[in-house]
Amino acid sequence: MSSSFPLSHGFTAARPAVRRIGVQDLKAALSRGVDDFLAMPTHVLFVVLIYPIAGVLVAAATFEQNLIPILFPLAAGFALIGPFAALGLYELSRRREWGLPAAWTDAFAPLHGRSARAVMAVGVVLALIFAAWLCAAMGLYWSLYGGVTEPSVSAFLGDVLTTPRGWTLILAGNLVGAAFSLLALAVSAVSIPLIIDKDVEAGTAIETSLALMRENPGPMLAWGAIVAGMLVLGMVSLFVGLAVVLPVLGHATWHLYRRAVG
Repeated sequence: MSSSFPLSHGFTAARPAVRRIGVQDLKAALSRGVDDFLAMPTHVLFVVLIYPIAGVLVAAATFEQNLIPILFPLAAGFALIGPFAALGLYELSRRREWGLPAAWTDAFAPLHGRSARAVMAVGVVLALIFAAWLCAAMGLYWSLYGGVTEPSVSAFLGDVLTTPRGWTLILAGNLVGAAFSLLALAVSAVSIPLIIDKDVEAGTAIETSLALMRENPGPMLAWGAIVAGMLVLGMVSLFVGLAVVLPVLGHATWHLYRRAVG
């Protein structure tokens, strides 16, 4: 474990080995994530407070600009950039694991030093995936609805839930969204925790994350389903539930990384 600390050593070039994992590893990671959240609630809530607020502001801006059709793609796309948004939580879990002080200011440590550029590079990749998803989602909407916009959320939902074109939008949208989510999961499952832990370059981190996906397709798909399900639960409460869901998932992702990467 000595190669995992401190953050100031040089970049690691070789790709770390990945391990075979199973359902028990997912359960253990979630359990450790809950444990970290309960041990550091003040720090974590401060770090993630911006995300529920941002979600509400995005929703308000969407309604104000009469861009109702893009609200769901924006909310659903949150999962695509979530791994970058949770980078501070990985750092807090790392510090707790090492028995180091874990104040909320320590959550921003990955944005400084040699690891910062690699972390930002992965963040840019996730942002590009998010932008591509929004373009695909709106392209699908325009192909079915043209330039027609609904006057209210209830009218839009009524059309989507009761008409053939609405059913097509739901089915196709979920299929396209699942493809983008799978891509984001493969790229980011352990890439940012690996950068924080071992100072590897962005390419090496993403390659390791892809290798983990190839080695453990079933467990990683199950992990993606768990993440998606918990994020949905956080969002249905007008994003306020994300104040609990995000830290638990962020901490759990760190512990999944520790079990999955040698």
